[in-house]
Amino acid sequence: MSPVLQAAGAADSLFGQGTQTSVLIAFLVFVGAALLLCVFAGPDRDEVADFYTANRSLTPLQNGLALSGDYISAATMLGTTGIVALSGFDGIMLDVSTALALGTLLVLARPLRNAGRYTLGDIFALRAPGSAPRIAAAVATLAVSLPFLVVQLSGAGAATAMLLGLTSDGAQQTCIALIGTLMVFYTVLGGMRGTSLMQIVKVVLTIGTFATMTVYVLSQFHWSPDELLSAAARGSGHPDTYLRSVSQLGVTASGPLNIIGLHVTVVLGAACMPHMIMRINAAPDGATARRSTRYALSMVGIYSVALAVLGMGAAALVGAKVISAVNPNGQAALLLLAGSLAGGPTTTAGSALFTAVACTVFVTVLAVVAGITLAAAAALAHDVHAYAIRRGRLTQVREVRAVRWAVLLFGVVGILVSVAAQGYNVQFLSMLAVTVAASAVLPALIHSLFWRGYNRTGLLWSVYGGAILAIGLQLVSPTVSGGPGTLFPDLDFAWSPLQSAGIISVPAGFLLGWAGSRYGRRTAAAGAGAHGSAADGSAVDHDEVELKVLTGVGSD
Repeated sequence: MSPVLQAAGAADSLFGQGTQTSVLIAFLVFVGAALLLCVFAGPDRDEVADFYTANRSLTPLQNGLALSGDYISAATMLGTTGIVALSGFDGIMLDVSTALALGTLLVLARPLRNAGRYTLGDIFALRAPGSAPRIAAAVATLAVSLPFLVVQLSGAGAATAMLLGLTSDGAQQTCIALIGTLMVFYTVLGGMRGTSLMQIVKVVLTIGTFATMTVYVLSQFHWSPDELLSAAARGSGHPDTYLRSVSQLGVTASGPLNIIGLHVTVVLGAACMPHMIMRINAAPDGATARRSTRYALSMVGIYSVALAVLGMGAAALVGAKVISAVNPNGQAALLLLAGSLAGGPTTTAGSALFTAVACTVFVTVLAVVAGITLAAAAALAHDVHAYAIRRGRLTQVREVRAVRWAVLLFGVVGILVSVAAQGYNVQFLSMLAVTVAASAVLPALIHSLFWRGYNRTGLLWSVYGGAILAIGLQLVSPTVSGGPGTLFPDLDFAWSPLQSAGIISVPAGFLLGWAGSRYGRRTAAAGAGAHGSAADGSAVDHDEVELKVLTGVGSD
């Protein structure tokens, strides 16, 4: 059963039919309002810039809010709160790492926007013209986006089934298909402008709901952080170790090496997801991109503080035994906490608060999957179809038509995989997606932006090598098989002791980029131009590339 459904089902057992009806009504109102927003805010003309970047017309604050909306996922909303409740200090450190990841993006925002146009492939093409680097960018985008989409879509479908009072496998699969269809409609109709409005609404709702819950939690302990910490330590069941590191994050990771790998992977990979890169490219210039990232960092900082307070509040008011009984990873903590605040389930305030939290979780999932789908579809239409296949000779109208078909294709594949995965624990896919981003996307970005010796061979080695290592090591890790809470609990092929593959695959991705570039230079054809040459013979003016990256001169 999905952790979202487990959490929602546990909270639902605390409430009557009235609360369930309220949540369902709020859900239907949001679905209708979101469709109207996408229809009215969608692109007016079939222009590539309008569909991919909303013609870069969003203000820094609007784009910053949308960027923070792309970043905040249900995985962090439910998972991090539960880990803080169960693990204390180590969970808080994971919460800090989640916020610090946007610091990585803040450093890269300006050069990324200066170098980028729409997709990851546009940045890769700086040092390595030709079709192979764009295909590699599309492969990396799909390798990150599809696992992340499956986790989010499965959770959204399971939560919707709960709202309707349905528990059978067939009902949950039907809800997954319905939510996936909504996702396709939102993306096709709204493009970047429509999904941006959804993200902004989501962030406002999330911050408002979490701020209200934080006030309720602190008021329970006389506004004293010391009282809250002491009560959380007692409620955790291990008061002596709750406020110090024991190298244990729930049941997801244990041991110093795994914890370090997990933090490094989150900090480096979470900000390099393809839909985050595409959002940066929606800024009109590099300076605006950095300002937008500052706004996003502020929003995520507030959000992370609230997560820590709510996690400790769940430990103090609900207790680790109750939370773990629903889900060992603590995914139920947030909704169980909502059920214990504002006077409890029998009061109007308590029912309203739970309704707001349930809708916040659902809105978060739906907004994130729309952003992921847009980025994946853009990679297929722009990098593969428009450039790798049609060699840049595709009209704007046809490219927009292609990206809409790509949205449909990616959406259908995501729905089918999510339906097939229903009933399995697919939560490891979130970490898999972040690990691939840190191992394949980040090294290629850093090398492309800042190393003039980077070439086609180095890019292909870093992208494909980093992705293969990340996926391979994660599949043979203890997070996939060999124990309860894994994808295959009855099988055991956990040949690697590492629960976080990033500690090996991330540095390997950088080393592969360096080694591949050196090998590519040695095997380059004789007579290469003074400015260097890509492996396919296309000349690259590295001085022009560096001027563009550093100053934005020549940026689209």
